Amino acid sequence: MSERPLHEHIKELSLVLVEISDKVVDNYFHGLHAVNHQNDQGARKIKPIDYEIEKEEVELEERCLAFLAKQHPVAIDLRTIVTILMINDDLERINELSLHIINLMLDMSPEMLESYEFEKMGVHAGEMVKKSIKAFALKDSALADQVCAHDEEIDAMHRTIFNKATLLMKSHDAEVSPLIAALGISRYIKQIAAHASRIAQEVIYLVTGEIIHKELSD
Repeated sequence: MSERPLHEHIKELSLVLVEISDKVVDNYFHGLHAVNHQNDQGARKIKPIDYEIEKEEVELEERCLAFLAKQHPVAIDLRTIVTILMINDDLERINELSLHIINLMLDMSPEMLESYEFEKMGVHAGEMVKKSIKAFALKDSALADQVCAHDEEIDAMHRTIFNKATLLMKSHDAEVSPLIAALGISRYIKQIAAHASRIAQEVIYLVTGEIIHKELSD
């Protein structure tokens, strides 16, 4: 590692994290759009991009750990590196969830996808991720608080889908498999929103030093 000032190394690692987040969110939005517009070929392109993102996430983690080992940062510098590592882990999980969501959606009819409004719910969760990363880039704890406030909206959407799907399952002629897929999609989107909230909480930790802990729900 060169003799550049610590803040330059940290700025560079922060920029890499933002670049990865842009790719994760773009990949997710691309998949949602492709599925909802019946572009199967476009939706399936997210798989190779997913592997590319995963490689970049691993490289960023290795760089952060090397920085910690060689530079021994303290105070805000240490909090920044720890926050980058935590957010990078959240982005890795969001990327995996995106792939699960798209795979399940590809097996559902356009009519069913429209009926459950997955695109609306999915876009809302994706925007939460974008806003949480913006809060990180700006070190804006107020913006991070806004992200956390949106979590309940996603929870409400999930409850609506859950109630609708489970009610239909009680019908004697119900096709259970697509209903189970619908529940899975809703749960995965809910988890993406939960990761966005956790990123926001990590930003609050970075800015204020306050640890806000919220368990990720299933």
